[in-house]
Amino acid sequence: MNLSVGIVGLPNVGKSTLFNAILKRQIAAASNYPFTTIEPNVGVVEVPDDRLAVLAKIVNTQKNIPAVVRFVDIAGLVKGAAQGQGLGNKFLSHIREVNVICHVVRYFQDENVVHVNGAVNPQSDIDTVNSELILADLETLEKVKSQKSKVKTTSEKSKIDGVEKLYEALNKGILAKDVVLTDEEKEAVQELQLITAKPVIYVKNVDESQITDNSKQTTERNEIAICAKIEAELAELSEEEQKEYLKQLGLEKSGLERLIQVAYQTLGLVSFLTAGEKEVRAWTIVKGARAPEAAGVIHTDFIKGFIKAEVCSYGDFVKFNGWQGARDNGKVRFEGKDYVMQEGDVTEFKVNV
Repeated sequence: MNLSVGIVGLPNVGKSTLFNAILKRQIAAASNYPFTTIEPNVGVVEVPDDRLAVLAKIVNTQKNIPAVVRFVDIAGLVKGAAQGQGLGNKFLSHIREVNVICHVVRYFQDENVVHVNGAVNPQSDIDTVNSELILADLETLEKVKSQKSKVKTTSEKSKIDGVEKLYEALNKGILAKDVVLTDEEKEAVQELQLITAKPVIYVKNVDESQITDNSKQTTERNEIAICAKIEAELAELSEEEQKEYLKQLGLEKSGLERLIQVAYQTLGLVSFLTAGEKEVRAWTIVKGARAPEAAGVIHTDFIKGFIKAEVCSYGDFVKFNGWQGARDNGKVRFEGKDYVMQEGDVTEFKVNV
Protein backbone atom coordinates (compact mmCIF):
# COMPACT_ATOMS: atom_id res chain seq x y z
CA MET A 1 0.00 0.00 0.00
CA ASN A 2 1.05 3.62 -0.44
CA LEU A 3 1.08 5.68 2.75
CA SER A 4 -0.42 9.15 2.32
CA VAL A 5 -0.16 11.83 5.03
CA GLY A 6 -2.16 15.06 4.89
CA ILE A 7 -0.59 18.08 6.61
CA VAL A 8 -3.17 20.44 8.10
CA GLY A 9 -3.11 23.43 10.42
CA LEU A 10 -4.07 27.06 10.88
CA PRO A 11 -2.11 29.84 9.15
CA ASN A 12 1.33 30.70 10.59
CA VAL A 13 1.79 27.49 12.58
CA GLY A 14 4.78 26.31 10.52
CA LYS A 15 2.87 23.99 8.21
CA SER A 16 4.36 25.47 5.04
CA THR A 17 7.88 25.54 6.50
CA LEU A 18 7.62 21.84 7.32
CA PHE A 19 6.19 20.95 3.92
CA ASN A 20 8.84 22.97 2.06
CA ALA A 21 11.50 21.02 3.97
CA ILE A 22 9.82 17.82 2.81
CA LEU A 23 9.81 19.07 -0.78
CA LYS A 24 13.56 19.71 -0.66
CA ARG A 25 14.12 16.15 0.55
CA GLN A 26 11.78 14.72 -2.07
CA ILE A 27 13.04 11.83 -4.18
CA ALA A 28 14.29 12.87 -7.60
CA ALA A 29 13.65 9.65 -9.53
CA ALA A 30 9.88 9.70 -9.14
CA SER A 31 9.47 7.28 -12.06
CA ASN A 32 10.63 4.44 -9.78
CA TYR A 33 7.53 4.87 -7.66
CA PRO A 34 3.75 4.74 -8.07
CA PHE A 35 3.47 8.54 -8.21
CA THR A 36 4.41 9.39 -11.78
CA THR A 37 3.32 13.02 -11.48
CA ILE A 38 4.23 15.02 -8.40
CA GLU A 39 1.88 17.97 -7.94
CA PRO A 40 3.02 21.25 -6.35
CA ASN A 41 1.28 20.36 -3.08
CA VAL A 42 2.58 16.77 -2.94
CA GLY A 43 5.98 15.62 -1.69
CA VAL A 44 7.16 12.01 -1.95
CA VAL A 45 9.98 10.95 0.36
CA GLU A 46 11.68 7.65 1.04
CA VAL A 47 11.18 5.75 4.27
CA PRO A 48 14.64 5.52 5.88
CA ASP A 49 15.66 1.85 6.02
CA ASP A 50 19.30 0.91 6.63
CA ARG A 51 18.54 -2.75 5.92
CA LEU A 52 18.31 -2.18 2.17
CA ALA A 53 21.96 -1.20 1.74
CA VAL A 54 23.00 -4.30 3.70
CA LEU A 55 20.86 -6.56 1.52
CA ALA A 56 22.08 -4.91 -1.68
CA LYS A 57 25.67 -5.69 -0.74
CA ILE A 58 24.83 -9.33 0.01
CA VAL A 59 22.96 -10.00 -3.25
CA ASN A 60 25.34 -7.78 -5.24
CA THR A 61 22.92 -5.29 -6.73
CA GLN A 62 23.26 -1.53 -7.17
CA LYS A 63 19.53 -0.91 -7.01
CA ASN A 64 17.60 -0.61 -3.76
CA ILE A 65 14.14 0.89 -3.56
CA PRO A 66 12.78 1.98 -0.18
CA ALA A 67 9.11 2.30 0.64
CA VAL A 68 7.80 5.84 0.18
CA VAL A 69 5.46 8.21 1.95
CA ARG A 70 3.31 10.73 0.10
CA PHE A 71 2.87 14.02 1.98
CA VAL A 72 0.00 16.25 0.88
CA ASP A 73 0.02 19.91 1.88
CA ILE A 74 -3.67 20.58 2.38
CA ALA A 75 -4.81 24.05 1.28
CA GLY A 76 -4.75 26.51 4.20
CA LEU A 77 -7.45 25.97 6.78
CA VAL A 78 -9.24 28.95 8.31
CA LYS A 79 -12.33 29.26 10.45
CA GLY A 80 -15.31 28.73 8.16
CA ALA A 81 -13.53 26.25 5.85
CA ALA A 82 -16.44 23.84 6.16
CA GLN A 83 -18.65 26.53 4.61
CA GLY A 84 -16.12 27.18 1.84
CA GLN A 85 -14.19 30.04 3.44
CA GLY A 86 -10.62 30.52 2.19
CA LEU A 87 -9.73 27.44 0.17
CA GLY A 88 -12.18 25.34 2.17
CA ASN A 89 -13.58 23.21 -0.63
CA LYS A 90 -10.13 22.31 -1.96
CA PHE A 91 -9.04 21.58 1.59
CA LEU A 92 -11.88 19.14 2.15
CA SER A 93 -11.46 17.29 -1.14
CA HIS A 94 -7.75 16.69 -0.54
CA ILE A 95 -8.05 15.62 3.06
CA ARG A 96 -10.53 12.85 2.25
CA GLU A 97 -7.87 11.12 0.14
CA VAL A 98 -5.15 10.69 2.80
CA ASN A 99 -4.60 7.77 5.21
CA VAL A 100 -3.61 9.82 8.23
CA ILE A 101 -3.83 13.49 9.21
CA CYS A 102 -0.71 15.32 10.40
CA HIS A 103 -2.07 18.27 12.40
CA VAL A 104 0.66 20.89 12.87
CA VAL A 105 0.08 22.90 16.06
CA ARG A 106 2.05 26.01 16.95
CA TYR A 107 4.01 25.87 20.22
CA PHE A 108 6.87 28.20 19.27
CA GLN A 109 6.93 31.84 20.31
CA ASP A 110 7.94 34.45 17.72
CA GLU A 111 6.69 38.02 17.88
CA ASN A 112 7.59 38.42 14.20
CA VAL A 113 5.12 35.70 13.18
CA VAL A 114 1.57 36.83 13.90
CA HIS A 115 -0.80 34.19 15.26
CA VAL A 116 -4.13 34.11 13.44
CA ASN A 117 -6.02 34.19 16.74
CA GLY A 118 -3.80 36.77 18.41
CA ALA A 119 -1.93 34.50 20.83
CA VAL A 120 -0.24 31.08 20.91
CA ASN A 121 -2.80 28.69 22.34
CA PRO A 122 -2.30 25.09 21.12
CA GLN A 123 -5.53 23.66 22.52
CA SER A 124 -7.57 26.49 21.02
CA ASP A 125 -5.93 25.85 17.63
CA ILE A 126 -6.71 22.14 17.85
CA ASP A 127 -10.33 22.88 18.78
CA THR A 128 -10.70 25.30 15.85
CA VAL A 129 -9.45 22.76 13.30
CA ASN A 130 -11.51 19.93 14.82
CA SER A 131 -14.63 22.12 14.74
CA GLU A 132 -14.21 22.71 11.00
CA LEU A 133 -13.69 19.01 10.33
CA ILE A 134 -16.73 18.12 12.44
CA LEU A 135 -18.90 20.65 10.58
CA ALA A 136 -17.83 19.16 7.25
CA ASP A 137 -18.69 15.65 8.44
CA LEU A 138 -22.05 16.76 9.85
CA GLU A 139 -22.98 18.07 6.41
CA THR A 140 -22.15 14.66 4.93
CA LEU A 141 -24.18 12.86 7.60
CA GLU A 142 -27.19 15.16 7.18
CA LYS A 143 -27.43 14.18 3.50
CA VAL A 144 -27.58 10.49 4.47
CA LYS A 145 -30.07 11.09 7.29
CA SER A 146 -32.41 12.77 4.83
CA GLN A 147 -32.71 9.43 3.00
CA LYS A 148 -33.86 7.52 6.11
CA SER A 149 -37.40 7.02 4.82
CA LYS A 150 -36.08 5.16 1.77
CA VAL A 151 -34.16 2.52 3.76
CA LYS A 152 -35.06 -1.04 2.76
CA THR A 153 -32.13 -3.46 3.17
CA THR A 154 -30.32 -4.60 6.33
CA SER A 155 -27.15 -2.94 5.07
CA GLU A 156 -28.95 0.36 4.58
CA LYS A 157 -30.42 0.13 8.10
CA SER A 158 -26.93 -0.45 9.56
CA LYS A 159 -25.73 2.59 7.67
CA ILE A 160 -28.50 4.80 9.04
CA ASP A 161 -27.96 3.47 12.58
CA GLY A 162 -24.26 4.27 12.32
CA VAL A 163 -24.96 7.69 10.82
CA GLU A 164 -27.36 8.62 13.63
CA LYS A 165 -24.84 7.57 16.29
CA LEU A 166 -22.12 9.58 14.58
CA TYR A 167 -24.37 12.60 14.09
CA GLU A 168 -25.25 12.71 17.79
CA ALA A 169 -21.61 12.31 18.86
CA LEU A 170 -20.22 14.90 16.43
CA ASN A 171 -22.77 17.44 17.64
CA LYS A 172 -21.22 16.96 21.09
CA GLY A 173 -17.73 17.64 19.71
CA ILE A 174 -16.65 13.98 19.60
CA LEU A 175 -14.61 12.94 16.55
CA ALA A 176 -15.93 10.05 14.45
CA LYS A 177 -12.81 7.98 15.17
CA ASP A 178 -13.73 7.98 18.87
CA VAL A 179 -17.35 6.82 18.39
CA VAL A 180 -18.12 3.18 19.23
CA LEU A 181 -19.95 1.44 16.38
CA THR A 182 -20.82 -2.19 15.69
CA ASP A 183 -18.82 -3.99 13.01
CA GLU A 184 -21.83 -3.80 10.69
CA GLU A 185 -22.21 -0.07 11.24
CA LYS A 186 -18.48 0.55 10.69
CA GLU A 187 -18.56 -1.29 7.38
CA ALA A 188 -21.73 0.48 6.29
CA VAL A 189 -20.48 4.04 6.95
CA GLN A 190 -16.95 3.48 5.67
CA GLU A 191 -17.90 4.64 2.17
CA LEU A 192 -18.75 8.10 3.57
CA GLN A 193 -15.02 8.82 4.03
CA LEU A 194 -15.62 10.94 7.11
CA ILE A 195 -12.68 13.23 7.79
CA THR A 196 -12.86 12.92 11.59
CA ALA A 197 -12.74 9.13 11.27
CA LYS A 198 -9.13 9.36 10.10
CA PRO A 199 -6.30 8.82 12.60
CA VAL A 200 -4.47 11.99 13.65
CA ILE A 201 -0.85 12.74 14.57
CA TYR A 202 -0.42 16.02 16.41
CA VAL A 203 2.87 17.67 15.46
CA LYS A 204 3.99 20.17 18.09
CA ASN A 205 6.02 22.77 16.22
CA VAL A 206 8.41 23.87 18.95
CA ASP A 207 11.27 26.35 19.31
CA GLU A 208 14.84 25.23 18.59
CA SER A 209 15.58 25.39 22.33
CA GLN A 210 12.71 22.98 23.09
CA ILE A 211 13.41 20.28 20.54
CA THR A 212 15.82 18.11 22.57
CA ASP A 213 13.48 17.89 25.55
CA ASN A 214 10.47 17.09 23.38
CA SER A 215 11.99 14.91 20.66
CA LYS A 216 11.27 11.58 22.35
CA GLN A 217 7.73 12.42 23.41
CA THR A 218 5.06 10.28 21.83
CA THR A 219 1.90 10.02 23.91
CA GLU A 220 -1.34 8.09 23.59
CA ARG A 221 -2.69 11.03 21.61
CA ASN A 222 0.05 10.49 19.01
CA GLU A 223 1.95 13.68 19.71
CA ILE A 224 5.38 14.30 18.28
CA ALA A 225 7.56 17.37 18.70
CA ILE A 226 9.26 18.82 15.62
CA CYS A 227 11.05 22.08 14.99
CA ALA A 228 10.06 22.99 11.42
CA LYS A 229 12.89 25.52 11.28
CA ILE A 230 15.47 22.80 11.99
CA GLU A 231 13.84 20.53 9.39
CA ALA A 232 14.22 23.32 6.83
CA GLU A 233 17.92 23.67 7.72
CA LEU A 234 18.47 19.90 7.49
CA ALA A 235 16.91 19.85 4.02
CA GLU A 236 19.73 22.10 2.76
CA LEU A 237 22.49 19.74 3.98
CA SER A 238 24.09 16.60 2.57
CA GLU A 239 23.38 13.27 4.26
CA GLU A 240 26.66 13.36 6.20
CA GLU A 241 26.13 16.98 7.20
CA GLN A 242 22.63 16.13 8.41
CA LYS A 243 23.99 13.39 10.68
CA GLU A 244 26.58 15.74 12.13
CA TYR A 245 24.03 18.51 12.70
CA LEU A 246 21.60 16.11 14.43
CA LYS A 247 24.44 14.88 16.63
CA GLN A 248 25.24 18.46 17.64
CA LEU A 249 21.58 18.96 18.57
CA GLY A 250 21.54 15.77 20.61
CA LEU A 251 19.02 14.11 18.28
CA GLU A 252 19.15 10.57 16.90
CA LYS A 253 16.72 11.16 14.03
CA SER A 254 15.25 14.07 12.12
CA GLY A 255 11.69 15.14 12.75
CA LEU A 256 10.66 13.83 9.35
CA GLU A 257 12.05 10.37 10.14
CA ARG A 258 10.24 10.32 13.47
CA LEU A 259 7.02 11.49 11.83
CA ILE A 260 7.18 8.65 9.30
CA GLN A 261 7.84 6.18 12.12
CA VAL A 262 4.83 7.42 14.11
CA ALA A 263 2.65 7.31 10.97
CA TYR A 264 3.55 3.64 10.46
CA GLN A 265 2.77 2.88 14.11
CA THR A 266 -0.50 4.82 14.00
CA LEU A 267 -1.75 2.93 10.94
CA GLY A 268 -0.37 -0.43 12.07
CA LEU A 269 1.97 -0.84 9.10
CA VAL A 270 5.04 -3.07 8.69
CA SER A 271 7.53 -3.73 5.90
CA PHE A 272 8.64 -6.92 4.21
CA LEU A 273 11.69 -7.08 1.96
CA THR A 274 12.59 -8.64 -1.37
CA ALA A 275 16.22 -9.26 -2.32
CA GLY A 276 17.42 -10.41 -5.73
CA GLU A 277 20.05 -9.61 -8.31
CA LYS A 278 17.83 -7.03 -10.03
CA GLU A 279 16.96 -5.06 -6.88
CA VAL A 280 16.28 -5.06 -3.17
CA ARG A 281 13.07 -3.39 -2.08
CA ALA A 282 10.90 -2.59 0.93
CA TRP A 283 7.15 -3.09 0.65
CA THR A 284 4.54 -1.66 3.01
CA ILE A 285 1.67 -3.82 4.29
CA VAL A 286 -0.85 -3.69 7.13
CA LYS A 287 0.25 -5.61 10.22
CA GLY A 288 -1.48 -8.98 10.19
CA ALA A 289 -1.56 -9.27 6.39
CA ARG A 290 -1.24 -12.83 5.08
CA ALA A 291 1.22 -13.94 2.43
CA PRO A 292 -1.14 -13.67 -0.60
CA GLU A 293 -2.05 -10.10 0.39
CA ALA A 294 1.63 -9.20 0.62
CA ALA A 295 2.25 -10.76 -2.79
CA GLY A 296 -0.60 -8.64 -4.12
CA VAL A 297 1.24 -5.47 -3.12
CA ILE A 298 3.92 -6.41 -5.67
CA HIS A 299 1.35 -7.23 -8.35
CA THR A 300 -2.39 -7.76 -7.98
CA ASP A 301 -2.25 -10.89 -10.17
CA PHE A 302 -0.03 -12.52 -7.53
CA ILE A 303 -2.98 -12.85 -5.13
CA LYS A 304 -4.91 -15.20 -7.40
CA GLY A 305 -1.75 -16.98 -8.60
CA PHE A 306 -0.18 -17.39 -5.15
CA ILE A 307 1.36 -20.83 -4.54
CA LYS A 308 3.70 -20.32 -1.57
CA ALA A 309 6.20 -17.91 -0.05
CA GLU A 310 9.86 -18.60 0.61
CA VAL A 311 10.67 -16.69 3.80
CA CYS A 312 13.78 -15.87 5.84
CA SER A 313 14.11 -13.39 8.69
CA TYR A 314 16.28 -10.36 7.95
CA GLY A 315 18.66 -11.29 10.77
CA ASP A 316 19.24 -14.82 9.46
CA PHE A 317 19.55 -13.61 5.87
CA VAL A 318 22.37 -11.29 6.91
CA LYS A 319 23.99 -13.75 9.30
CA PHE A 320 24.26 -16.46 6.64
CA ASN A 321 25.06 -14.08 3.79
CA GLY A 322 22.05 -14.53 1.54
CA TRP A 323 19.58 -17.08 0.29
CA GLN A 324 21.96 -19.99 -0.25
CA GLY A 325 23.66 -19.70 3.14
CA ALA A 326 20.32 -19.35 4.89
CA ARG A 327 18.96 -22.40 3.07
CA ASP A 328 22.05 -24.45 3.92
CA ASN A 329 21.54 -23.64 7.59
CA GLY A 330 17.83 -24.41 7.63
CA LYS A 331 16.75 -20.80 8.06
CA VAL A 332 14.55 -20.58 4.97
CA ARG A 333 11.03 -21.97 5.14
CA PHE A 334 8.06 -22.29 2.80
CA GLU A 335 4.83 -20.74 3.98
CA GLY A 336 1.30 -21.10 2.60
CA LYS A 337 -1.74 -18.87 2.21
CA ASP A 338 -2.43 -18.58 5.95
CA TYR A 339 1.03 -17.28 6.89
CA VAL A 340 0.94 -13.90 8.63
CA MET A 341 3.80 -11.74 7.37
CA GLN A 342 6.27 -10.39 9.94
CA GLU A 343 8.25 -7.14 10.01
CA GLY A 344 11.52 -7.61 8.11
CA ASP A 345 10.64 -10.90 6.41
CA VAL A 346 12.89 -11.37 3.36
CA THR A 347 10.54 -13.08 0.93
CA GLU A 348 10.31 -14.64 -2.52
CA PHE A 349 6.81 -15.47 -3.74
CA LYS A 350 6.11 -18.50 -5.90
CA VAL A 351 3.17 -17.70 -8.13
CA ASN A 352 1.38 -19.07 -11.17
CA VAL A 353 0.41 -16.25 -13.55
